[in-house]
Amino acid sequence: MENGGGDLEAKIEMLLNVEKQMRQVGDVAGTRKAVTDILQLCFEAGAWRTLNDQIVLILAAWTVETELPDRSAVQAMVQQAMQYIDQTPDLDTKIELIKTLNSVSAGKIYVEIERARLIKKLAKIKEEQGLIAEAADLMQEVAVETFGAMAKTEKISFILEQVRSFVFRSPRLCPCTNTLEKISPRVFEADTSKEKKKPKEGEAIVEEAPADIPSLLELKKIYYQLMISIRSSNNYLEICRCYKSIYEIPSVKEDPAQWIPVLRKICWYLVLSPHDPMQSSLFNSTLEDKNLSEIPHFRLLLKQLVTMEVIQWTALWDTFKDEFENERNMLGGSLGEKAAEDLKLRVIEHNILVVSKYYSRITLKRLADLLCLTVQEAEKHLSEMVVSKALVAKIDRPMGVICFQTVKDSNDILNSWAMNLEKLLDLVEKSCHQIHKETMVHKAALKV
Repeated sequence: MENGGGDLEAKIEMLLNVEKQMRQVGDVAGTRKAVTDILQLCFEAGAWRTLNDQIVLILAAWTVETELPDRSAVQAMVQQAMQYIDQTPDLDTKIELIKTLNSVSAGKIYVEIERARLIKKLAKIKEEQGLIAEAADLMQEVAVETFGAMAKTEKISFILEQVRSFVFRSPRLCPCTNTLEKISPRVFEADTSKEKKKPKEGEAIVEEAPADIPSLLELKKIYYQLMISIRSSNNYLEICRCYKSIYEIPSVKEDPAQWIPVLRKICWYLVLSPHDPMQSSLFNSTLEDKNLSEIPHFRLLLKQLVTMEVIQWTALWDTFKDEFENERNMLGGSLGEKAAEDLKLRVIEHNILVVSKYYSRITLKRLADLLCLTVQEAEKHLSEMVVSKALVAKIDRPMGVICFQTVKDSNDILNSWAMNLEKLLDLVEKSCHQIHKETMVHKAALKV
């Protein structure tokens, strides 16, 4: 409630005259103090409408008159008024004050950080009111990646909030990937323990991030969680790499309650990923992880898929079916059946790779028997792997024979022969040397 209207207006009028005098003589500090005193008077009197009006009128007067205010005066006015936002008596008053400050700071580079914070507050209120689309649209108004004076953590936090609001609005129809590309994963690897360098002359002074902004490592976790939520559910390897990055965060790795579920997810997504060099590298690094011994079932699963032996699908499924059902919530209800099919497909691909290591030629019927599939299914899976360049093979369909050997040209054959001859001659030379050595030792023994 606005109290003492007449007395308040008189005091404001007196301070406005002081502000004008200070501005005319170029006293920036005096101008700034007069403006903040006006806002403080309105706040103490509970005159919220007057506060909004004075903010607009002061800025309008500065714009109309020839004497332009110092940027610091505008910044001080906006920052002073922002302190009152959380002390407003009701939600409508809060929204009105935010909108007023947003309108006066629009288009002014020197208060762009304050405007970004105002929009974030307003978007949060809209989201709490259920206006999801409006909140997401508000967040997209600000391009914080161009703000040189904003702290790195605050900038990352704002971009992540933009993505989160769009995911909340519509996970399928949002330009989340493009927005997340504004953040390089390398930024999370920075050493935060190093002292900040003082800005050189001419460089923008970077402001300190507010206290409510998460640390860089916490932002890293949020970043990869958002990456997982917007990735295609069938992009197993990318999702696995995201979980791997979360797993490497010190706070996660030190707490078994956090790293065990993450490591389980890494194992499942690794097993579901198609065979390629990146997948093999992740497989080896995961198997070398000492923490994997805490979940022996998953260690056994990974070992089976690394060992070059044919796996019986039915035996594998009977062993790990319960574990798979436990992780079904992680995989998602609609993905559960698809993931089971993909797991079977990965086992078939593994078995084909094993066969290609041990056989140079094999009949299609024998391959089908080893894979526990029909001839048509075996041929289909083999053809898909050849097309994807996972292995090299040729099928003689009239004869029903598969050849896993690559065709070598004459130069390759001659080079291999030359290499084999060189190895053979080395062995002969070493053998002759050993024979000569033994003969000399034997003769020496006879003389003695």
